[in-house]
Amino acid sequence: MANIAGQENLTEPVNPHKWMVALAVMVGAFMAVMDISVVNVALPHMMGNFGQNISSITWVATAYSIAAVIMVTMSNWWSMLLGRKYFYLMSFVIFTVGSMLAGIAHTFPEMIIYRIIQGIGGGSLIPISQAIIRETFPQKEQGIAMAVFSMGVVVAPAVGPVLGGWLTDHYGWPWIFYINIPISAIGMLLVWLYVHDPAYLPRGIRKVDVLGIILLTIGLTGLQIVLERGQQENWFESNLIIWGSIITVITLTCLVLWEIRVKEPIVNFRVFKNHQFSLGCCVIFLFGIALFGTTFILPQFTQRLLNYPAYQAGLTLMPRAIALVLFLPLVGKLYNHVDPRAMMLFGITVVCTSYFDLAHLATSAGSMNIVRILLLMGAGMPFLFIPLSTMTLNSVARESSTAATGLFNLIQQVGGNVGYALMATLLDRFSTIHHEYLAENISLYNQNFINFYQKTSSNLTDQGLLALINRLVTQQAEMMAYNDISIVLMFMFLLCVPIIIFIRAPKNIIHTSHVAEI
Repeated sequence: MANIAGQENLTEPVNPHKWMVALAVMVGAFMAVMDISVVNVALPHMMGNFGQNISSITWVATAYSIAAVIMVTMSNWWSMLLGRKYFYLMSFVIFTVGSMLAGIAHTFPEMIIYRIIQGIGGGSLIPISQAIIRETFPQKEQGIAMAVFSMGVVVAPAVGPVLGGWLTDHYGWPWIFYINIPISAIGMLLVWLYVHDPAYLPRGIRKVDVLGIILLTIGLTGLQIVLERGQQENWFESNLIIWGSIITVITLTCLVLWEIRVKEPIVNFRVFKNHQFSLGCCVIFLFGIALFGTTFILPQFTQRLLNYPAYQAGLTLMPRAIALVLFLPLVGKLYNHVDPRAMMLFGITVVCTSYFDLAHLATSAGSMNIVRILLLMGAGMPFLFIPLSTMTLNSVARESSTAATGLFNLIQQVGGNVGYALMATLLDRFSTIHHEYLAENISLYNQNFINFYQKTSSNLTDQGLLALINRLVTQQAEMMAYNDISIVLMFMFLLCVPIIIFIRAPKNIIHTSHVAEI
C-alpha cells in the first residue's frame, strides 16, 4: 500500500507563492474543460459555414475529446520524459496555437485537424493542474486546494455553453476559440514565474513504450467514437459501433495486461493496487455520469419543452455554477474539521433531493422552479467532490501523484462521456415508451380525451386536430422521459453510498475533528 502523501508533506516548507500557483493552474484547467462544452452551442453555425450535416459537424467536438482523453492518460509519461513544468507549458502553447488555428479554419478537414491539436494541448492541462495544486498546499489546506481546483473544473461545463452562446451571437463562432488566446497567455506567464518541479518527481525515460502508446491510442479512440456516435448510429444496429466496440475491448484489455508488465509503462495502472484510490475512482466515475449527464439534459429540456433560445438554455445551468462557487470554499474549510465520509453522505442526500424535485417538473414549470432545484444541486455537489478528490489523491504516494491524477481525471471524463451517451439513449427510449403508452389512452372510452375533443374539435379541422393531439402526446411523453432520467441520475448518486462507506477517512483528518469537538 502506498504511503499517505499527506503525511510526507507535513515536513515540507510552505510555498510562499501558493495562491499564484493555484491561479496559474486553475486557468489551465478551466480553459481545457470549458473547450469541451463551449463549442456545442456553435455547431449549428458551423454547419452552414462548412456545409456539413448534423452528424458530420459533431466531429468538431469528438476530435477534441479523443485527443484530450488520450493526453489525460499519457500526462504522467510525458511529465517524466520532459519534466512536468516544461511539459505543462508546452501543452499550454499547443492548446493556444490550436485555438488560434481553429478560429481561422476555412475548411472542415482543417477544423478537425486544429481541434485535434487543441485537444492534444488541453488534455494534459487538467490532471497536471490537479497534481501541482495538491503538492503546493500543505496537508492542512488540502481541502481548500481541491476547492480551488474544482472552481476551474466543475464550473467550466456550466460556463461553457453560456459564454459560447454569447460570443457566437454577438461576434461569430470563431471567437469561442480566439477568447482562449489572451487568457492562456496570462496562464502561461504565471506558470513560468511561479510553478517549479519538486525534487522528488521521477524524471527520465530509458525506453519508450511504443506498443503501449499504440494500444492506448487505438483503445481510447475507439471508446470515444462508440460513446459519442452510438446514439446517432442506433448503437449495435450499426457495423461501425459493433466493430468499434470489439476493437476497443480487445485493445484496452491488451493495454492493461501489457502495462502491468512493463517497467516504464505509458499508463501506470499499478496505482490501482491502492484500494482507497480504486474505491475513489469508482465513485468519481458515477459522479461524472451524473454531473455531465445533467449538463447535457437540462439545456435539452429547456429548449425542447420550455422553448428557451440557445443562449437562455445555457443560462439555466448558471444557478448550479453559482452555488458551486459559493460552497466550494466552505467545504474546503470544513474538510479539516468534519469526517469526509459524513460530508460526502450529506452531499449525496442534498443532490438526490434536487434530482427528486427535478423528476416532478411539468411542462408548465417556470424558470424559478428550475433555479431553486439547481441551487440545491450546486450546493450539494461540493460536499461530495471535494472530500472525495482529497481523500482519494492523498492516499497515493507523492511521487505517483501525476499518474494518479491522470487516471482519476480520465475515469471522470469517461464517466462524463458515458453520461452523455446514456442520457441521449434513455431520452429516446423513454420518450418512445411513454408515447406508446399515452397513445393507447386516446380513445372515446377515455373521459378526459372526450372532454378535450369536445372543447377543441369545433375550432379545428380533423387534420389539424390530429396534429395537435400528436404534438401534445409527444410533448408529454418527452416530459415523462426527462422525469424518468432524473430518477436514474438520482440512483447513480445513491450507488455511491455503499462505496463511500468502505473508504477510510485519513487519520489526521479524524484527529482534527476530534480536537475540534474537545
